[in-house]
Amino acid sequence: MEQKNPVIDTLFKLGAHFGYSPSRRHPSVSKYIFGAKGGTELFDLEQTAASMASALEVIKTLAGQRKSILFVGGKAEAREPLARAAQRLNLPFVASRWIGGTLTNFSEIKKRLNLLAEQTEQREKGELAKFTKHERLLIDRNIADLERMFGGLKGMNKIPDALFIVDPKQEAGAVAEAKQLNIPIIALLNTDCDTTNIQHPIPANDSSVQVVSYVLDEVAKAYESNLGTAPNPESLAAAQA
Repeated sequence: MEQKNPVIDTLFKLGAHFGYSPSRRHPSVSKYIFGAKGGTELFDLEQTAASMASALEVIKTLAGQRKSILFVGGKAEAREPLARAAQRLNLPFVASRWIGGTLTNFSEIKKRLNLLAEQTEQREKGELAKFTKHERLLIDRNIADLERMFGGLKGMNKIPDALFIVDPKQEAGAVAEAKQLNIPIIALLNTDCDTTNIQHPIPANDSSVQVVSYVLDEVAKAYESNLGTAPNPESLAAAQA
């Protein structure tokens, strides 16, 4: 008797199989579609589970080599679970509008991050007392603006090794910049998304908070449990000597 895949059961219970109407489907997603019901296309959850397992292996490899992942997802359903997963892993994230040049003009973004860190530290140490009340107000506003735009990127001192994106159609700017820099993308995507520039797609309902939370939790667990497990090239060479 064939054993049930518990991941498929979980995905089904969460509604991961629900896509959009056939009129919204991007041709590149056709191979993941099982059928349609009531005007809504349905994902083949066997393929979704297999795609997710493959993506998690990529996550494990990245974690084993201590590679960084930038999490991106500004849509309402993704913001909270995405920020939660990234913070759990101490990795950077963008859970708001994508700022053009975040990757392709990172030298400028880094200047903003440095300014945010510097001004925040000054405020925490009480070093803003030397400024006038009006100047302190302006600095506080600047910190708030920088925090809103770049807060999730604090601590990111280099271009990430990979991106995890929720809804690459909405995050087209991030996809384009990653493509330009040859940064691989892992993405949770619905039937309206183009998979052409997504190296590791996870076809599922990206408009469900429950589905997004589940996938991101699995990603976080895979990264956490494999962090730094790959042998260090230097120590491996020494052992073989």
